Amino acid sequence: MRTDPTDTGGLFNGRRPGTGPVRYRGTPERGSSRRQHLDDVLALLLAALMALVSLLFWGPIPAGALWVAGHLSNGGRSVFFPIVAAFALVLGGLMFGLVVLKRLDATWILVRRAAGHDQRKGIIGPMFAVCAVVGGSAFTVWLLLIVGPGSTTMPGQT
Repeated sequence: MRTDPTDTGGLFNGRRPGTGPVRYRGTPERGSSRRQHLDDVLALLLAALMALVSLLFWGPIPAGALWVAGHLSNGGRSVFFPIVAAFALVLGGLMFGLVVLKRLDATWILVRRAAGHDQRKGIIGPMFAVCAVVGGSAFTVWLLLIVGPGSTTMPGQT
């Protein structure tokens, strides 16, 4: 009887359905060099698309939600509904983005394996971390240098 939590899905008396470790076939068979090159290029394009989606989390999704909420404000009389709507839109946009990222990551793994690489893990974690540093840095530069700490108006407003 195996009692290692990694083998039993965290349980010592059995395994929940669908929690088994992923088992890949042996090393993938290599295709022609032209096919491998094409799959490598496709994997690079998928990684670039993942980076683009990850960067959407740091500006366009929250800004779009705030833009929609600003149009729902009814001239500033009621702010409760616009705030709730903005929160729901941000949360929904982020969850949808994570679903897209997860599917792109699974596709990236398959494409890398098709290119002849023994790819077992995705790049969603490192990709998200790099985009978090880039997005956070860009926001900090915008906030401190472009808008300025003492500014009361947004750029483009008078």
